[in-house]
Amino acid sequence: MNISQMLYYKQLKGYSYDKISELSGIPKGTVQKIFTGVTKSPRYDTLRALERVLEPEQPDCVTESPAYHVKRQGEYTLDDYYALPEERRVELIDGVIYDMTAPTTVHQTAVLQVAFQIERYIDEHGGDCVSFIAPVDVQLDCDDRTMVQPDVVILCDLSKNLNRCIYGAPDFVAEVSSPSTRKKDLRIKLGKYAAAGVREYWMIDPERRQVIVYWFEPSDSDEKSDTVTIYGFEEQVPVQIYDGDLKIDFEKIAKKLERIQPLHRR
Repeated sequence: MNISQMLYYKQLKGYSYDKISELSGIPKGTVQKIFTGVTKSPRYDTLRALERVLEPEQPDCVTESPAYHVKRQGEYTLDDYYALPEERRVELIDGVIYDMTAPTTVHQTAVLQVAFQIERYIDEHGGDCVSFIAPVDVQLDCDDRTMVQPDVVILCDLSKNLNRCIYGAPDFVAEVSSPSTRKKDLRIKLGKYAAAGVREYWMIDPERRQVIVYWFEPSDSDEKSDTVTIYGFEEQVPVQIYDGDLKIDFEKIAKKLERIQPLHRR
């Protein structure tokens, strides 16, 4: 949890500096300096003590979060998100809660194979970026109304890794779509990722055997670029954040998918 998040929960809980000092054991003056920005680099153990005081409670069952049942879609916040039981997977997008079904074997195979090729490239080239696979929380807009769980993520600014979540936009995001998630991935998440500052977004569709690649980096004219390229599963798809040096071999992935679910012949 960073300082901005702590300030949010300080206000939410209504805690004064005196109260935080009492509960954390940190001197009031130190607490004030941290939250007002005077102290730029607080000690780790100090931050952990403050985090333990301010972190939201996570009840054992959803019945302890009545707000989840009475709020309208569009009004939910991170408090509602964190109040859900751990075994219930959802995404929070602009205050709307989207339930997530358990991934299929096809979905899992595609995610693991893409992540494996990315991770192997990073290891072989000594890259500074790191990759993650779902479920990993991404607080995309750095606010309390959106928390997504992309299938595959590449993060190059490691200061955004808060352990609890990725705070801000990753560099690369891939979503493996299904008929039930295609609309959300294509219409809702596409706009969110572009607006948040994600550099590259892939929508992988195993059913249609295609990969839609969106590249959001500025063009030579420094204007926002939004290029779209569609690849088939018989191709090697270049990862643009690596200038195309990394290519994901979807022909290999298609063969893996064929083993667990033969292609429907037309």
